[in-house]
Amino acid sequence: MTRLRLLPTPMSDRESDIEFDFFEESDTRESAEERPRRRGPRPPVRPPTGLTPLLRLVGLISFAILIVLLLILWVNGCRADQRKNTYKHYVQKVEGYATQSQRLGRRLNTLLTTRGTKESVVETELSGLAQQQEKLAAQARSLDPPGRLRQEHDHMLDSFDLRTNGLKGMNLAFRSTVSSNKANQAGAELAQQMQRFVASDVIWEDLFKEPTKNQLQKLSITGVNVPDSIFLPNPDIATTASMKAVWQRIHGAATGGSACSPRGTGIVSTKVLPGSKELSTSTTNQVTSSTDLAFAVAIKNSGCQQEVGLKVRLTIQQQTPITKQATIDLLNPEEEKTITFRDIPLPPLDQKTTLTVEVDPVDGETNRDNNTETYDVLFAPKG
Repeated sequence: MTRLRLLPTPMSDRESDIEFDFFEESDTRESAEERPRRRGPRPPVRPPTGLTPLLRLVGLISFAILIVLLLILWVNGCRADQRKNTYKHYVQKVEGYATQSQRLGRRLNTLLTTRGTKESVVETELSGLAQQQEKLAAQARSLDPPGRLRQEHDHMLDSFDLRTNGLKGMNLAFRSTVSSNKANQAGAELAQQMQRFVASDVIWEDLFKEPTKNQLQKLSITGVNVPDSIFLPNPDIATTASMKAVWQRIHGAATGGSACSPRGTGIVSTKVLPGSKELSTSTTNQVTSSTDLAFAVAIKNSGCQQEVGLKVRLTIQQQTPITKQATIDLLNPEEEKTITFRDIPLPPLDQKTTLTVEVDPVDGETNRDNNTETYDVLFAPKG
């Protein structure tokens, strides 16, 4: 059997070229299509240029600083207000205690200058006053003073303690001399206790009140009234002579002892202020009228016994009489005291009138001629 042999068909050059182009592609083309596109490094971002961003930054910083400063001022203001309130509250509490203590001192003065008070009554009153003053001292001691006033606070307590000790000492002195006849010794013991009251007033004024005012002024704290506290309104009573006479009067009232004789008071002189011109009872006195017009009246105890609670009056006659009155708490034998009448309303000018001065007579006074003086006066305008 004859086998057929297939021979390949020859291809033309054109066909070969086409076949080659179809199955093969150049390296250059393939690389361009398949290779990923390479990118260079990213250029840095440049900040915006110009003055506007810089001004914004400065503004933000300034605003932040302002907020911080305002917060600091606010905190400091709160602290300052709190500090001021602390000082004010402290002084207000002290003022209450100071006022009560001063009232106790006035009660003591009334007790010692009231006629006819018996010794048993005096002892009971002194005991009560001492207890009340001691209670005030304890209340004041419980206060917590601000830092700048700790030293002043201690002096305030010293003042209160002196008053407590003085009242207790006076009560003890009266009790220990109840059956004694040694007036000089009793007067000296009582005067020693009275000196404690004088010292307490000095300490309060010089070591508490004034230094406290100075501290408040340094701290610019206003509207605070640093109080007075005057326990002994009449320091003249704190002498041995005065307290001897007080003891004799009170001791005599208790024992029923006889009063001495004579007793009496009298008007020594009446002077016009300013200028100290003494008025005469025998002629018409021309008095220059002014807003600071005043009259100084001197009264003397011409008797042998201490006198207390002496009422002195001054009267200027006109359609509605001008009347002034004052009291001498205590006047020892042969002692002289001056009462000054101020705030005199302006009387009618160029009209003759009378000015009368009177001091009440005391028990057992027989000569009352010098208890009243009358002066003819003519008030003239100033200049």
